[in-house]
Amino acid sequence: MTHTLHIVGGGMAGSEAAWQAANLGIQVVLHEMRPKVETFAHRTGDLGEMVCSNSFRSDDHEQNAVGLLHWEMREAGGLIMDTAYTHRLPAGGALAVDRDAFSAAVTAKIAAHPNISVSHEEITELPSEGHWIFATGPLTSEALGAAIQAETGADRLAFFDAIAPIVYAETINMDVAWLQSRYDKGETEEEQKAYINCPMTKDQYEAFIDALLAADKTEFHEGETAKYFDGCLPIEVMAERGRETLRHGPMKPVGLTNPHDPETKAYAVVQLRRDNALGTLFNIVGFQTKMKYGAQTSVFKTIPGLEDASFARLGGIHRNTFLNSPTLLDDQMRLRSKPNIRFAGQVTGVEGYVESASMGLVAGRLAAAEILGQPLASVPQDTAHGALIHHITGGAEAKTFQPMNVNFGLFRPLDGLKGGRRGRKDRYKAYTDRAKACWTDWLATQKELA
Repeated sequence: MTHTLHIVGGGMAGSEAAWQAANLGIQVVLHEMRPKVETFAHRTGDLGEMVCSNSFRSDDHEQNAVGLLHWEMREAGGLIMDTAYTHRLPAGGALAVDRDAFSAAVTAKIAAHPNISVSHEEITELPSEGHWIFATGPLTSEALGAAIQAETGADRLAFFDAIAPIVYAETINMDVAWLQSRYDKGETEEEQKAYINCPMTKDQYEAFIDALLAADKTEFHEGETAKYFDGCLPIEVMAERGRETLRHGPMKPVGLTNPHDPETKAYAVVQLRRDNALGTLFNIVGFQTKMKYGAQTSVFKTIPGLEDASFARLGGIHRNTFLNSPTLLDDQMRLRSKPNIRFAGQVTGVEGYVESASMGLVAGRLAAAEILGQPLASVPQDTAHGALIHHITGGAEAKTFQPMNVNFGLFRPLDGLKGGRRGRKDRYKAYTDRAKACWTDWLATQKELA
């Protein structure tokens, strides 16, 4: 039996899987085709590159399911979370990072690990021998995608994932905009002022919606269908669902007071979140878009405070492929038809950086244990990791399977707790307490592996 684990894809999931397996004593070859073979969304050849947002979302591990995932990953010595904490930026209650420093650090840590080697050759087939994890994410290459489709015997499922634009901070008019996190969230003044806010009156909001709806957009190819993930909808798609949709979504004005005009309540607010440690770049929160570049600059410059904005990156759109995991993967994340292969990350049908990395963490540990001849028990369903795995490998309805963020709706209910909004705080705390105990016990069973 070979003790080498091959991992395809050097994003969040692949990098985390390599780190976990290598720390358990397994020799790992991490196959990342970039920069030799480029994608249209990536800018570098670095591992763990953040293509969309620079946020890992909420860091609250007692009242938020994604914050609980953060906690579980850190308890497991997770590469992605530990690196994120090292390069975090003020973002209120969220965990945001300097994306370039983050990916450079992930790359350096992988390169320095004695049990990991990196290959930049493209993998285009599903091997029948050896131990493999495929974590190629939403931008799986055409050749490999065809091989996966041929093996699974099913059409690849797809939706379109959009990228938010990034603005140079020095071009934002701070005589109009102001610094404040929603509800002044954060323990330090820096965190409480982590966002730039651009206010709109009702007339300005209506004009913005009109411009958004009329703008030129990227067209889909003939015969191509779009199934958007609701957590990453392009703003123009949200606007098409109703003129007030954005004002109750990413442009909601609640929890904010404009110091330039404290007596006037904004009708809508556009928020920008710091994107790098220098504070020179800010991304427009929730503003994923499929508008054409020329349309983006003209529409976004109608936002008060962004009239003279310059953009470091405009928004974009890409096809996102994922498996129908409930029909294809077992509870050890193995492909049923080729059990020498595991899948991890976004390609399994989870959505988000944190969820993708968490699936890599589990896949790396499961594969390492199997190679060492000490297979692990399935991840406890009452943990955040286990709730996700249960959902994608059998808990979801296969006919309507769509990518899913971690959320408390995936957790098994606890008896004796009040339902509804009023009981939510106690209920969520009970979920996280139970999850932490189960996760700690599961990790304890693995101390003798390495």
